[in-house]
Amino acid sequence: MKHRAIKRRNVVIGIGATAGVAAAGGIALPAQASPATASKSAGALGALAFDQDAYTELTATITTDDGDKEVTYHFWKALTYVGKPVDETYQSLNVSVPVTIDGKTVDATNAPILFCNTVGGYMPSSVAEADGVGGGGMTGMPGGDQSGGPGGGGGHGGMVNLGELGLAAGYVVVEPGARGRTLTDDSGTYYGTAPAAIVDLKAAVRYVRANKGRIPGDTDRIVSTGTSAGGALSSLLGASGDSASYASYLKELGAADASDAIFATGAWCPIADLEHADGAYEWNWGTNAAQSTGEQVDQAVSKELRSQFAEYQASLKLSGLGGYGRLTARNYDEYLLTQYLRPSATTYLKGLSDGDRAAYLADNTFITWANEKATFTWEGFLAHVGARKKTVPAFDPFDLSSGENNEFGTGTTQARHFTAYGQRNDTTGLTARRVDGDMAGKLDLMNPMHHLGKRNQGRSRHWWIRLGTKDSDTSLTVAANIAASAANLGDDVNHLYYWDEGHGANTDAADFIMWVAKVTGHKK
Repeated sequence: MKHRAIKRRNVVIGIGATAGVAAAGGIALPAQASPATASKSAGALGALAFDQDAYTELTATITTDDGDKEVTYHFWKALTYVGKPVDETYQSLNVSVPVTIDGKTVDATNAPILFCNTVGGYMPSSVAEADGVGGGGMTGMPGGDQSGGPGGGGGHGGMVNLGELGLAAGYVVVEPGARGRTLTDDSGTYYGTAPAAIVDLKAAVRYVRANKGRIPGDTDRIVSTGTSAGGALSSLLGASGDSASYASYLKELGAADASDAIFATGAWCPIADLEHADGAYEWNWGTNAAQSTGEQVDQAVSKELRSQFAEYQASLKLSGLGGYGRLTARNYDEYLLTQYLRPSATTYLKGLSDGDRAAYLADNTFITWANEKATFTWEGFLAHVGARKKTVPAFDPFDLSSGENNEFGTGTTQARHFTAYGQRNDTTGLTARRVDGDMAGKLDLMNPMHHLGKRNQGRSRHWWIRLGTKDSDTSLTVAANIAASAANLGDDVNHLYYWDEGHGANTDAADFIMWVAKVTGHKK
């Protein structure tokens, strides 16, 4: 049934986008995003056919960098995206399609599709109760704001709802829900642990692509977005497109028979590469005092984990961006300083007034400002960031207390170790001496680095990756390694760090919206 109830809702956010996006033509389709020759009929799709008439017409006022935009749009709510759902509350998606922006008619037939997940902390994410675009919210974001800013991210800016901004730019917005690690059935069995979240997001992409010609927007131009664990899942979605490793899981859910490859990936502060995250964390933040105690963590444990990171980083054989050579534990600090941190500080300081810049530099004497460039040492930077958010090990603690331990739970077992180091040093007495036999496979299913390392041909070829310089929810090397891996494969990578920002920040959302137009070749 068609609904025409026009509603108005006010949307005000801290950092806006622009409706006047730049256009760029001549963007070639990568192999994984080749357009389908024909869309499937509604009969062939059965219950997974997109009902073009089942929308409500809504109006929203969205604040952007160009001012408030009044957007009238069609809203499809809680569409189940698999034929055999485990839990429709989470395995459903919303679709928003702009009709007019400030009274001007918008044709979104060939617009890019922003695929915005709202997963945080690998927790369940549902859009079933949303009353319009951007209504799903984010679950499970880590606490412990370290800089006092909004959005739990600290610094100068907080998280931004990219779905709302994409709609104001004339894009189609798809917001999928996904199962998460805390869900249990009546028997106490966990049904949202790994790899449930990524399988659900892949199934949602398949739903969209199977409905090519029925669902508005260009289904060959899907751009995913996500923050924190959602950023890891967005990276994973981009890295693992059409991988056969997920086939049995997708078949079990009755996912549509279509591609799950996406065109481009947007990832903010991805909590990824979990099996190597403890070592990376200690390499980065090992000598910083812990936020919880004000003291350094156990340096013997930290040193062992740093050694593991050195071995892992050497095994990757990655070259850095900007012509930088092989990345190792010995030179990664200088690489981060040269490629990301000093340029980030320079950009921030250039944006200040002369008075504000002088005051900032007076308060932060570790920075040398000369010839309009900021320089500083790695040690000075670490001291500037201050306390680390997490203890040691950060992700696979000996007492099985992390959300990541829960993410790899199984059956009625709430939490499991997923590293040999964590398993050997277990303090709960509840586990065997060895990591469970299924763990290696599940880790591969959850790690974008695994698929990039295998040169997966179905991966996205365009990457937008962002992280705050004060984000100690994970190591700064995690995002940098994803960026380097994609760039080493020849992919288009746009990666930078936000100066003095913490977890979840997004201070250049307008640039992202324009980047989407550029890489997809979208013209308004």
